[in-house]
Amino acid sequence: MRTLMFLLQKEFRQIFRDPAILRVIFVVPLLQLLLLPWTADYEVRNVRLAVVDNDHGTYARQLVAKITSSGYFKLDHYSNSYNKAFTEIEKNKADIVLEIPHNFQRDLIRNNESTLFIAANAINAVKAGLGSSYLQSIIRDFNQEVRDEWIQTPRLSPEITIDIRAANWYNPLMNYKYFMVPGILVMLVTIVGSFLTSMNIVKEKEKGTIEQINATPVKKYHFILGKLIPFWVIGLLILAIGFIIAWMLYGIVPVGSLFTIYIFAAVYLMAILGYGLLISTFASSQQQAMLVTFFIFMVFVLLAGLFTPIDSMPLWAQWFTRINPITYFVEVMRLVVLKGGSISDIAPLIFKVLIFAVVLNTWAVLSYRKRS
Repeated sequence: MRTLMFLLQKEFRQIFRDPAILRVIFVVPLLQLLLLPWTADYEVRNVRLAVVDNDHGTYARQLVAKITSSGYFKLDHYSNSYNKAFTEIEKNKADIVLEIPHNFQRDLIRNNESTLFIAANAINAVKAGLGSSYLQSIIRDFNQEVRDEWIQTPRLSPEITIDIRAANWYNPLMNYKYFMVPGILVMLVTIVGSFLTSMNIVKEKEKGTIEQINATPVKKYHFILGKLIPFWVIGLLILAIGFIIAWMLYGIVPVGSLFTIYIFAAVYLMAILGYGLLISTFASSQQQAMLVTFFIFMVFVLLAGLFTPIDSMPLWAQWFTRINPITYFVEVMRLVVLKGGSISDIAPLIFKVLIFAVVLNTWAVLSYRKRS
């Protein structure tokens, strides 16, 4: 323990003497939590709409007014020519074209039905898909309003209706920030655990100080623990800073226990730090370590269920998420922060991440050579 304490003292001094690391610890969490929750938005607004109105009836005007007043659409073009409207899409001035046919109002009144045509610019598939979905939802609401109006006038005989009332559990207002911020906290902890540790041993190699350490009787596991524990402590500190910022800026307070989150975070950091140290033992330069870590980190984040649901991924990607520790931490954060999960709920996930921690750190110890 005395040897380990000397190594820890050396590591902490090196960390706090490096202004770049201090910026990562204190500035990066603030910037990411300030910017990402506002930009990583699952809602699509200001969809530019081109309306081709071939009817010019009362219902057509009411429909256009309802769409533009929803807050999701901005009327960019209004005419009775589909070719002109499609030219707006070709010029990238419109995202969706809504064509209202001739005799729209007459067919609706006489035949109780009419057809609308929607054309979306699918270069941006997300905007096209969500925009079309919003538009169809607004049209369905308008259709129901027309039916209600006819029933009251009466245009139709009263029919048996089913009253549907929905409730959103755990996030009643469907606030996407409550969904994104826990995942962003996982990214912050992962950045510290992977990037900083992956360059730690390599920095010693480039400076030549590792040769002095190798000449001492320090055991390999002492050396690895001396590199691991400081960043483990810093990772937990960054998680605490992140929760404070999330509470102050967004009012997000975990429904579950912070102790539960920290139990999992402690095990998770051991796994991620082991991964970073493993890369550091094999890399010959900081640039090489950074590039390898960045590549693997991006793959892990994209396949962690942070931005897209895992169930929507291809089958091979779903299998890959099982060997991705970030997946488990994202799941735990949302489970505890939003749903109030307990240790018993996340026990299987703790066990899985613990296996990662044991394998990666053992590999890091065994791959480190005191003599080249």
